[in-house]
Amino acid sequence: MASFLDFEKPIAELEARIAELRATASASAGAIDIGPEVARLQLKSDRLLRDTYARLTAWQKTQVARHGDRPHFKDYVAGLFEDFTPLAGDRAFGDDLAIMGGLARFRGRRVVVIGHEKGNDTASRIRHNFGMGKPEGYRKAIRLMQLAGRFGLPVITLVDTSGAFPGIQAEERGQAEAIARSTEQCLALGVPLVAAIVGEGGSGGAVAFSAADRVLMFEHAIYSVISPEAGASILWHTSDKAAEMAEAMKITAGDLKGLGIIDTIVPEPVGGAHRNPALAIATLGDAIATALDSLVGQPRAALIAARRAKFLAIGRF
Repeated sequence: MASFLDFEKPIAELEARIAELRATASASAGAIDIGPEVARLQLKSDRLLRDTYARLTAWQKTQVARHGDRPHFKDYVAGLFEDFTPLAGDRAFGDDLAIMGGLARFRGRRVVVIGHEKGNDTASRIRHNFGMGKPEGYRKAIRLMQLAGRFGLPVITLVDTSGAFPGIQAEERGQAEAIARSTEQCLALGVPLVAAIVGEGGSGGAVAFSAADRVLMFEHAIYSVISPEAGASILWHTSDKAAEMAEAMKITAGDLKGLGIIDTIVPEPVGGAHRNPALAIATLGDAIATALDSLVGQPRAALIAARRAKFLAIGRF
């Protein structure tokens, strides 16, 4: 059953009416011809869905980016990669299931893939800590990137996190240092690195995987230094102004493309990736393939120099 967001209430009402008509027709064993009415309502619903998603505000995009039915890391691995072999642990403390990664084949090309996994139900979300990485997760990612560098394998990262885990234990184990080291490793990587922001790109937990040669971003994803709620709480001492904060922070794909923070906006199915996950995954795969094709074969020194220049240029006018 579809899960509707607050701003989708008119669409939800139309879909409920269509479902009600179909149930009535089923109960009457086809004695009632509902075809024309269902077709009319479906057309109206489809048109409303297109119109609504064509003019989403930054706060509405935030809600779409957080939708629980959007594809997650495991879905992308299943839909885009072959022979995935997960690698676990940071060789120092333990394994972090919020951050997953391993060796795989992407359209015939050997790669290393790393990403956040949020989980898709209560049990898995708790197991994966809602995609909020701990120091051992970022150190695992560093280990995998170094492995990729030694064997000349391109790296693909899939970013979807509200931010790194803020717990005391994570701070005691060096959370800030681990994130900084992961960002440093991205910038120093001698192989192609393509990052895709597929949902939330929150804070340093996202930047740690996004200092890439090419940064792709789904049309309704968000990418920010802090969540709109947290930013509003700091500035106005209330999260009630989160919508206003989201607008001011320029967190949408369109804003970030204009500012030169990301390179490519990946279109989503009408109504968001959660309405047609298979199409969203395939579209992202095409965008990743295009980005990799433009990078593979470049010398190590050229990749590092171009990546460094790209990020040093951000914010300069």
